Amino acid sequence: MELKLMMEKLGAPQTHLGLKNMIKEVDEDFDSKLSFREFLLIFRKAAAGELQEDSGLHVLARLSEIDVSTEGVKGAKSFFEAKVQAINVSSRFEEEIKAEQEERKKQAEEMKQRKAAFKELQSTFK
Repeated sequence: MELKLMMEKLGAPQTHLGLKNMIKEVDEDFDSKLSFREFLLIFRKAAAGELQEDSGLHVLARLSEIDVSTEGVKGAKSFFEAKVQAINVSSRFEEEIKAEQEERKKQAEEMKQRKAAFKELQSTFK
């Protein structure tokens, strides 16, 4: 799920099968999960040219790379800080949306309880 969300946020969404194939390509311990070591392996394979051009991993590596010799260390730092900030902003929006949804659920539940209480009172007058 984390890989799916990351690929969507990078602007390269993948299908369920595509994600499974991405994991399978670097899954050294065959647990169908990406460890940090396996995640780093993506970039090692990309640097060595071992990833298929049409694979999701190649897209991930290409979207997440920066040439330090061209940009310099400060440029690379800015690049990664901007990526982190963008992820944090989208996470904040997701949190706000979830909070709004929870508030709506709470209001709907309160309305339901008020209606039930009203019907109970109404039935005493019949």
